[in-house]
Amino acid sequence: MKVGIPRTLFYYAYSPFILSFLEELGVEVVVSEQTSKEIIDEGVEDAVSDACVPIKLFHGHVKNLFKKADLILVPRLVSVNKEATFCPKFLGLPDMLENSIPDFNNMLEIRVDTKGKKRELLKICLKTAKILGKGFLKAWKACNIALKSYEEYCQRMQEGALLPLGIESQDKNKDIKLGVVGYPYILYDSYLSLDIIKKLISLGCYVITPEMLPEKVKKEESLNIKKLLFWTFSNNVLRASYHFINNRNVDGIIHVTAFGCGPDFIVDKLLELECKEKNIPFLTVTLDEHTGQEGVNTRLEAFVDMIKIKKARKEAAVS
Repeated sequence: MKVGIPRTLFYYAYSPFILSFLEELGVEVVVSEQTSKEIIDEGVEDAVSDACVPIKLFHGHVKNLFKKADLILVPRLVSVNKEATFCPKFLGLPDMLENSIPDFNNMLEIRVDTKGKKRELLKICLKTAKILGKGFLKAWKACNIALKSYEEYCQRMQEGALLPLGIESQDKNKDIKLGVVGYPYILYDSYLSLDIIKKLISLGCYVITPEMLPEKVKKEESLNIKKLLFWTFSNNVLRASYHFINNRNVDGIIHVTAFGCGPDFIVDKLLELECKEKNIPFLTVTLDEHTGQEGVNTRLEAFVDMIKIKKARKEAAVS
C-alpha cells in the first residue's frame, strides 16, 4: 500500500504529524515532487478558473501522484481549534477535486474536525488506520509518536530554524529583522513564493515567520485584536503580525499573499492600517502563477534598502 501526499496546502503545516503517523503504521509514503511550472500548469488545466493559485497547485500535485500511489490523501480540513474553521475551499477540496480531475478514483478522503481535542484527533487516526487495514494498538501508538514528532518540529522552528526550506538555523545577530507573514503553504513553497525568505536572508536579514513564534505568545495577542477572523490560518498570521507590531521586535513586516484569496485580502488591509498607525514599514507581495522573479526581487531589495536608510538616520539623530 502506497499513500500519496500532495506537497502543498496542509503539507507545510502538518506534514511532520502526517508523515510520522503513516510511517509508524507501516505504510509506504510517497510525497509529490517539488512545485514546478509543469505541476502548476497541470493544476491550472483542471481547476476552476476563479480558484486561488494554491488550490490550482493542489490539483497539479494530485495529478503528479497518479501513477505513484495507490491512494492519494485529500483531507477535508474543518477545524483544529474551537475558534475558527479553515477557508471554504479547504472544506470543499475533496468535492472540488472529484468533479474537476477526470478519473480521480483513488482519493483517501479524511474529515478533520478536532476543535482542538486530542480525543477527536485519535478518532481520526483510528479511522484512517482502519481504512488502511491497520489495528487499534498500532494506530494509537502511531498517533502518539506522530504528536511527539510534530511537537519537536515546532520546537525546532521556534529556535530559529526554517525546516521546510532546509534552513537549520539563522544568524540572530543580523542588523535587520523582518517579520515575514503569510500562510505556510505559500511561505515555505520555494517555487510559489519565489524563494522570498532565502532572498531576504541573502540580503542580510534575520527572518521571523508565524511558525517561529510559540502558540502561547500568539494567543496573548488576542487581547489586542478587536475581533478574530473566521479562518484558522488567517488568525495565525494576524496574531503573529500584531505581536511584531506591538512589541516592535522587527524592523518591518512583509505580507506574502496569493492573488484572489478572499480571507487574505481582509488580513492584508488590517495589517496595512495597523502598520501605518504604528509607523512600521510594511510591504505586500501578491503572488500568482504569472508572477515574475525579477520584479519581486527588486521590491524586496528596495524595501530592505529603505529600512537600512531609516535605521541609519535614526542612529545619526541619536548620536
